[in-house]
Order: sequence, then structure tokens, then C-alpha cells
Amino acid sequence: MTDQELQTKTTRLQRRKFALLALSVVFVCAASGYGVYWATVGRFHESTDDAYVAGNRVPVMTEAQGNVMAVLVDETSPVKEGQVLVRLDDSDAKIALQEAEAKLASTVRHAEQLFATEKQLARKVAAEQATLAQARSDYQRHLNLKHLGYFPASALEHNATAIDVDDANLQAARQALAATRAQVVDTDLMNNPDVKLAAAQVRAAYLNLQRMTIVAPVSGYVATRDVQVGQHVDPNSLLMVVVPLNQIWVNANFKESQLDHIHPGQRVSMRSDLYGSSVIFHGEVVGVDAGTGSAFALLPPQNATGNWIKVVQRVPVRVRIDPKDISAHPLRVGLSMDVSVDTHATTATIAGDAPADPQYVTSVYDQRLQGAASLIASIVRDNVLPGNVPMVAVDHPMEIRHER
Repeated sequence: MTDQELQTKTTRLQRRKFALLALSVVFVCAASGYGVYWATVGRFHESTDDAYVAGNRVPVMTEAQGNVMAVLVDETSPVKEGQVLVRLDDSDAKIALQEAEAKLASTVRHAEQLFATEKQLARKVAAEQATLAQARSDYQRHLNLKHLGYFPASALEHNATAIDVDDANLQAARQALAATRAQVVDTDLMNNPDVKLAAAQVRAAYLNLQRMTIVAPVSGYVATRDVQVGQHVDPNSLLMVVVPLNQIWVNANFKESQLDHIHPGQRVSMRSDLYGSSVIFHGEVVGVDAGTGSAFALLPPQNATGNWIKVVQRVPVRVRIDPKDISAHPLRVGLSMDVSVDTHATTATIAGDAPADPQYVTSVYDQRLQGAASLIASIVRDNVLPGNVPMVAVDHPMEIRHER
């Protein structure tokens, strides 16, 4: 081997040693870096890709029966809270409301007649009392005259008979007054039982008419539509489902070995396959389910029979998503998510009392009976007897007072 060849070989060996040394340094640095990362960050994160977007599925159901006259939305249609979705044939409901209105008007007039009759009978009792008092006075005077020989006995007998007749008329008048007062005592017009019953029937008929128009209970998107024009629907028939995409969360299924350090309140970062790794969703752990997914399955596994193979169980963890992130990047129910929980906060949060306020609420049904209150007040005003003091309408129809 010549000197030049020896020098070349030595150079190669030096280069190889340097490369191996550099590679060793790189591996040591990488291992040290990973160790530092694991000690400071990695061990405080639990991750899973077995996570999916979940949300409320609000069913739109009928409260009355009828034939479908119009369907105003279709699947994927966006809807607003209170928007009309379906109209039913309301012919029968309108007729029923007209009947209830007529019955209320008749009942109000009858009640007014009872109040007037009660006053009339009270005056009649007073008149009969005066007549009886006058007959007794006449009898006593004529009796004194008879003792003096100035009044015949036959005429005195006629006076006694008149007293008996007047007394009988007074008792009859008092009984008639008592019978009438039994129907009106301690009540005004709107607290009369018959009027209250008729008003309740108007309210029920009015509400049934309102139910012929089916509205969206929440804002969202129509996910499924099972109703067709011309279809006859009964109460509690499912027409469609509305999904409010602002009321969604993530169900992350963690292995049972990962749950030791996962607690409510911990911060969560998520990525969706829809937007890729460039979009990060933020949220927090809301709670850990009370059991594994298999425990609540329709047919739970029975491991006490047959050959048993241990399978790592997964427990759903509910994660709330930041509403700002949802607004900027909308999600759909069922999408896959990659979830990472920051477990730095290791203190467990114990569940307290149930929340005082409802988690989800709709107000679209609150105004249904306001029109009924106005309608009842109008019917009562139009059917009171002339000359009575006008009624005072207040917020609630049953608090309309009839001043006398």
C-alpha cells in the first residue's frame, strides 16, 4: 500500500468517525430534547383520535292531528327559531274556535243575567218585606177598631189571610234570591265558574288552532325530513329534525389507562379532518361519562361466559368547544377530531348541585296564548249588559275584573 493510499484510507476513517460522532451527538441531543419535552410537556398531555363531533338533534313533532297542507323547508335548509316549517289544515280548528267563542259569549250573557236577576230578586224581597210589614200594621189597626166595634170580623179575617199570603210571597222571594246568589256569591264576572270554563275552552281551541302552524323550536339546519304534503299526521308524529350547529361538543373516547389525570375544567386543543392541522379548536373538559361505551350499549357484553379476551375499554369524555372557534370554522355532527387534553391541572373537580338554569331553552311557545287573552277580553266586553261599569283588562285573562 503506497503512502497516498494509506493517507486516503486514514482520511476516510477519520471522516467516518466524525460522521458517527456527529450522528451520536444528534441522537443524544434528540433524546435529551425529547426527554425534556416529555418531562415538561409531553407527560402532561393525553391524546386520542377516537373523537367525534356531537350535538343536539331537536325533533320537530306535531301537537295536533291534521292533513299537511304545506312544507316550507327541506333537508339542509337553514331555519331560524320561530320560523314556520309546516302548515296543517286548520278548517276544523277554526270551526272549533268559533264554537268556543259563541259559547263564551252566551255564558257571559247568562252570567250577566244572573247578576241582574240577583239584584232584581233582592229588590223583590225588600218589596215583599214592606208589603208584609204594611199588612201586619193594617191588621193590628183593624184589630183595635174591631175591639171598639168599628171594624167587621170578616174584614179582619181578610187582613189575616193577606198577612199569610204576603209572608208566603216573602219566603218564596227569599228562596229565589238564595238560589240565584248561590251561583254568583263571592264572584265577579270573570270568576264565575261557568265563565271560567267557557274562557278555558276558548283558550284551548285557540291553542289548538295555533298548533296547526308548526314552527322551528331552535335555529339550525334541517337534518332529516319525514313529512310530505297531503300526509295525515297524528299528535307526536316526527316531522323532521333540526340540528343547532351552535350547540355542539366533542365526545372523545379515551382509553381507561388515560383517564387517571383527566378531569373537568382542563384545557383541550383539537384538530378536525375537515380543516386540517392548520386550524386548532380550543375547549375544555366538561365531564367524564359514568361508564364505558360498551356498558351502555343495547347489548352489553357478558364476559362471564365463553373464552374471555381482555380488551382495553374506552370511556367518553365530553369536551366543550369555544363558541368563537365554532363561529369562525363551523363543524358538522359526526366529524372526526384529534383531541389533546392538557393535564397540568391535576385537581379533580367534584360535581356539585344540578345547574339552576336550563342548559337549553326555547321561547317560541311562550307567546301562543297572548292572542287568546285578548280574544277572551274582547268577547267579554262585547257581551256585558249595557250600563255596567267597563271592565278593567289586566295581563292575565282570568284577572279581568268586573266592577259593579
